[in-house]
Amino acid sequence: MNLDELKFDEKGLIPAVVVDVQTRKVLTVAYMNRESLEISIKEKRTCFWSRSRQELWRKGETSGNVQHIVSITADCDKDALTVLVKKDGPACHTGADSCFNDVVWENDELHDFTLQSLMTLIEGRKTNKQEGSYTTYLFEKGLDKILKKVGEESTEVIIAAKDHDKGETIYEVADLTYHVMVMMIEMGISLEDIYKELASRHVIDHKVKQEKSTAAK
Repeated sequence: MNLDELKFDEKGLIPAVVVDVQTRKVLTVAYMNRESLEISIKEKRTCFWSRSRQELWRKGETSGNVQHIVSITADCDKDALTVLVKKDGPACHTGADSCFNDVVWENDELHDFTLQSLMTLIEGRKTNKQEGSYTTYLFEKGLDKILKKVGEESTEVIIAAKDHDKGETIYEVADLTYHVMVMMIEMGISLEDIYKELASRHVIDHKVKQEKSTAAK
């Protein structure tokens, strides 16, 4: 569509909701003016207008956490944008994967569980510590305590699996998964990092299979 069709506000700005292309998680909400939008399209990476500094702001210019643009979509009123990106690092200046981590309220009856939603909840317990929270307790104790728990839960998984106890193994794998995710957040590792690593191994595995097939011929 023609950029002239977009409706910038009285200050020449339009809100841009930045979304992760892989997880579909909202990363941040920023503002663009006509110039920053044109730069974003030209450079294929997000460029915003900083309202506090009153200047152009290329995401990742100093941090290296660049956001590569997949698509930019306007809403029906043409006064807001959704920017789908593939990111090189954390979106938030705090180092968190997203700027949206602190849950204000959620309906448990309608809540759709995902690994990403659990990561978000765990991140929130680190950035917004809550008294009595076991997750907050782990972050306060630090990496050594977290790693100790990962080791303990790994052993529990092995014992349960060795006994061929499916139910207990599922229970212990869930415990291990949670503690590994706490460790990931403590170390600044995102689910996206794991996705990328697994994807690279899939490619390698595919090549190995091709090579074996060729050798067999």
